[in-house]
Amino acid sequence: MFEEIITFVRSLYGEGYIPLHEPKFIGNEKAYVNECIDSTFISSVGKFVDKFEQMICEQTGSKYAVATVNGTAALHVCLILADVKANDEVLTQALTFVATANAVTYVGAHCVFIDSCSNNLGLCPDDLKSFLKTHAEIGHDGFCYNKKTKRRIKACIPMHVFGHPVKLDEIIEICSNYNIDVIEDAAESLGSLYKGKATGTIAPLGALSFNGNKIVTSGGGGAILIQDEKLAKKAKHLTTTAKVPHRWEFFHDEIAFNYRLPNLNAALLCAQLEMLEKFLLNKKETSNLYKKFFLQKDIKFLECSEDSESNYWLNAVMFKNNKDQQEFLQLSNNSGVMTRPIWKLMSDLPAFKNCQKTELLNAKIFESTVVNLPSSVRL
Repeated sequence: MFEEIITFVRSLYGEGYIPLHEPKFIGNEKAYVNECIDSTFISSVGKFVDKFEQMICEQTGSKYAVATVNGTAALHVCLILADVKANDEVLTQALTFVATANAVTYVGAHCVFIDSCSNNLGLCPDDLKSFLKTHAEIGHDGFCYNKKTKRRIKACIPMHVFGHPVKLDEIIEICSNYNIDVIEDAAESLGSLYKGKATGTIAPLGALSFNGNKIVTSGGGGAILIQDEKLAKKAKHLTTTAKVPHRWEFFHDEIAFNYRLPNLNAALLCAQLEMLEKFLLNKKETSNLYKKFFLQKDIKFLECSEDSESNYWLNAVMFKNNKDQQEFLQLSNNSGVMTRPIWKLMSDLPAFKNCQKTELLNAKIFESTVVNLPSSVRL
């Protein structure tokens, strides 16, 4: 059966080495990059940065967008905008890319790891509710506190794994009952919809990534999606070293970050965004072909919930056990077909092993059985 899977992947992507997800440059990328070079505005000032922010707002429906050097920087600034302080706690899922947890540590806060949903890989509302019912209490100041650690629980970061939206309505409602801010880690889900709305725009703050392996890319790049004008101005200020505008003087009114996306990268990204709808349709077609194939093989193809529309950034299947997962990973990679397991649980990494966590029953199953398959746009 494993050989049949490899043969099917090759029927989609051809012979030779097949990467997991490679970028496609078939539009105005060279023209825009050359225009940027000719203008000499290749750093953080230039028309393509502004154009990108406008385009991402048009694409997602976000009121405001602030371009950043990468998705991790975007998430870092989101936490600052949510007023997460040192020694606070942030609830997030154990099954996520390490950047989610890393960003929490950048502000000096502590992760608390929640289990994943059995049907969409994202943060589980039921486990979240159970954890808060057992461990949380509202203090005299109106904030939520962890009864065990005595720390303030300030924020919750659900992550849309592989582009599949989490159950945001439920998570936001639960967190609102405890005065906990929700930040969407939408790094992998550009083009995904939850109940008709773009991921990253449903909570007050969201973070996108345009890393080299994403649907559209600028080599790196990220964006903060913001629904409040005051916060948007604050985000712009923080990501440009808090420099007070002046024609020649350098005055910075607080400690901030050099996180602005360079114009050169933005030029590439603007051209990529022009192709996004075509890429999304192509990836949907690929996911349907995978789904049809695996229905005949009695292997679970991971789909999004009925109330959602996924960008199917990375297609994934779930093997029956860890033995099958490991055997397929070895055979496929030895055959020149790049496949990958899902991430190690954050709670098992050295930096986060002492963080509080729930039982993580679903997350452990996913970790030992899920495999990502080649998912590039097919031309």
